[in-house]
Amino acid sequence: MRTRVKICGITRPQDAEAAARAGADAIGLVFYGPSPRNVSLDRAAAIRDALPPFVQTVALFVNPAETEVRSVIERVRPALLQFHGEEPQAFCAGFGQPYIKACRVKAGVDLLEYFRAYPDTAGWLADAWVEGYGGAGQSFDWDLIPAQRGRPLVLSGGLTHDNVREAVRRIRPWAVDVSSGVESAKGIKDAAKIAAFIQEVQHADV
Repeated sequence: MRTRVKICGITRPQDAEAAARAGADAIGLVFYGPSPRNVSLDRAAAIRDALPPFVQTVALFVNPAETEVRSVIERVRPALLQFHGEEPQAFCAGFGQPYIKACRVKAGVDLLEYFRAYPDTAGWLADAWVEGYGGAGQSFDWDLIPAQRGRPLVLSGGLTHDNVREAVRRIRPWAVDVSSGVESAKGIKDAAKIAAFIQEVQHADV
């Protein structure tokens, strides 16, 4: 199986183009004001328009208002929604769009129990628990991920070109999701780091 790759926290059209050229399957657009990777609707639309066919856009939210999500859907038309906060299932499912739900993992968190409340999610995203929400470059104990899963697993949290090959071979996720691990500064992606990251994922699949 080929492991899919999402490059998250894209803030510039040229970074979206670099991700696509390197072989990314999806790019993530952050709609969360406190994040240094937050993008406006106009910027998000410009990034979307820079993408070639068959590279998906994912809209990431953290405890948003319903009106915010609907504005993003109308203006940006993302292929997938990603909820990274404490959003209940009814909220996540209420937009008629496929979605993935993130769980911030730490000792004592049971992923199977957590995701049982989201039976209609398209996939599970496992990220490191940090005080904020994502993009902190922190990893977590991969042994906390169950071997048997009810949905495709997206692995995130502290991934770089140095450790993603090991992560893929140990966990065999459906996809990996990286943000800070391919940056030169917060919100600014490095094309060489993106290419190196994706190459390591491809090598892990061999």
